[in-house]
Amino acid sequence: MTTQTTRLDLIRHGEPVGGRRYRGDRVDDPLSDAGWRQLEARMQVFEAQGAADWTVVATSPLSRCRAFAEDYADKRGLPLVVDPDLREIGFGPWEGLRHAEIPARYPEQHAAFLADPVYGRPPGSEAMDAFFERVIRGLERLERAHAGGSVVIFAHAVVMRAACAWVMGAPMAAVARVETEYAAALSILHSSRGRRLAGLDNRPLGEVAG
Repeated sequence: MTTQTTRLDLIRHGEPVGGRRYRGDRVDDPLSDAGWRQLEARMQVFEAQGAADWTVVATSPLSRCRAFAEDYADKRGLPLVVDPDLREIGFGPWEGLRHAEIPARYPEQHAAFLADPVYGRPPGSEAMDAFFERVIRGLERLERAHAGGSVVIFAHAVVMRAACAWVMGAPMAAVARVETEYAAALSILHSSRGRRLAGLDNRPLGEVAG
């Protein structure tokens, strides 16, 4: 008797225009040329490893994920699923600001966030438990709809960190302990044995702006 396995390959978007700053579900810069090349390099890695046997492409609706996903699905002749549950966590008033700006503008909020990344989030941002709930809902929906298949998912840094915590049964605070570079990749396998991580590749790919 064979065990049916469903594979989810999550890939973080590449570098957006404007470089590194807080982007949640409201600030949505498009990919830079470097970010596009990073994703192309990631797909080449999957193809070289013989792992690019996807049956469907899924994506966050935000353009830094969706634009490349649409292009890739079109070139490969694969169906495209756009799922709002896969969008990035909202950062409220921090969105659009560079990381170095936060301590000066919001010193108390920044201190609270460092002390507790789950319940010390800035006022007006998305609650971590609500975020986890929707991300898990989206991933489980893809597992059910494409059972036994292989899905490539273009998503975001904190979405991928939440997926790691979910599979490992780790607390929500684990999102602060997982690094996800631009175009990082995370693979999840789901079978009768349960879910398990099949790999996390966090090596920087392509050109990254300083």
